[in-house]
Amino acid sequence: MGVDRLWADWRSEYVSIADDDRDKTGCVICNLVNATDDEEALVLERTPDTITVMNLYPYGSGHLMVAPVLHAAAFDDLDDAVNVAIARAQLRALRAIRAAYRPDGVNLGANLGKAAGAGVPGHLHVHVLPRWNGDTNFMTSIGEVRVLPESLRTGYEKLKAAWPG
Repeated sequence: MGVDRLWADWRSEYVSIADDDRDKTGCVICNLVNATDDEEALVLERTPDTITVMNLYPYGSGHLMVAPVLHAAAFDDLDDAVNVAIARAQLRALRAIRAAYRPDGVNLGANLGKAAGAGVPGHLHVHVLPRWNGDTNFMTSIGEVRVLPESLRTGYEKLKAAWPG
């Protein structure tokens, strides 16, 4: 039995222009770190070592990213204290997602480097994404469209209200 393939060539352009050269384009995550209006920037939480934000190109409703404040490409570029801070921020994000969305499951992961699919390969970030049984449908598979039932602003407000602490 062979493996079927669904070609997503539309992603090639996005990945090829991803920010791996801060001198040319600036780092989108560093720009969020430096933003002064958290509500406008959809920043859910800041700590001295981490930032948690809504993903502007979400796979689904409630898709978050947790990143170190420090511009670093991989976990091993960070000291142990920052790695622990990232893990704790992921746990808070997970709790907020469960409280706000009551998903059937959650994807938690990082794409390290362009070859792994990182959209911003120069700045490590961990995706925290609620998932539901049957949340991939014909619109994604055939129409190359993701249907999100709420706006980013609505998701931000829902998660902000559910944020632990």
